[in-house]
Amino acid sequence: MQDLKAHWEGVYGTKGEREVSWFEARPDVSLEMLAAAGVTRESCVLDVGGGDSRLIDDLAARGMDCLAVLDVSGAALHRARTRLGDAASVPVWIEADVTGEWTLKPMDVWHDRAVFHFLTDAEDRARYLSHLHQVLKVNGTAIIATFALDGPESCRGLRVARYSAESLAATLGAEFVLMESRRHIHRTPWGSSQAFQYSRFARVQ
Repeated sequence: MQDLKAHWEGVYGTKGEREVSWFEARPDVSLEMLAAAGVTRESCVLDVGGGDSRLIDDLAARGMDCLAVLDVSGAALHRARTRLGDAASVPVWIEADVTGEWTLKPMDVWHDRAVFHFLTDAEDRARYLSHLHQVLKVNGTAIIATFALDGPESCRGLRVARYSAESLAATLGAEFVLMESRRHIHRTPWGSSQAFQYSRFARVQ
C-alpha cells in the first residue's frame, strides 16, 4: 500500500493536470449520470479517487454541502483544495487508499472514475466492496467507470483489469442493480483515445 501511495504522490508531485491522461476539463458523463440518478443539493456524494478531478468543483458550485473526496495522494488533494479556494471548506477530504483503513458516514452516491480497474488483486477488490457496502446507503447510487474491454491494459505503469458493464455487475453482486451503462471514448490532453465504460447501479435491499 505504501508503494502505491508513493507511486501516485510521484505522479501528482511532478505532473500538471494536463500532463496526465485522465484529465477532463468537465466530467460530463459523470454529471449526466448523477442527474439521471436524481441527485439534488441535499444529496451526499463521495468521489473515490477524486483528488484532482473537477467533479467536486461542479458539485460545490451547485451549493451541495454534503461532499467527500477520497484519494491516496495528498498532493492530488492539495491541488484540488487550492483550486477550490474558499469552497474547499465544504468537502470532507480523506487521504487514504480506498482498500485501506478509512471511515465516512453513509452517503447517497459512490462515484469512482478509474480507481476500481487498478484493483487486480481479489483481496483488494474485496476490501473495496466492503467499504462500498459500509458507506453507500440502501437505495443509493454507485457510479463506477473503468477501462472497457478494448481499453488500455495499463495506466501510468500499473496493470489494470478491464470490464464490461455485465462483468462489473457480476463483480459487485446481486445487491447492485445495473440501471445504465455507457461507452465513452476519452480523449487525452495529447489527443489519443481511451475506451471507458461507465455504469450506474442502484443498491437494493
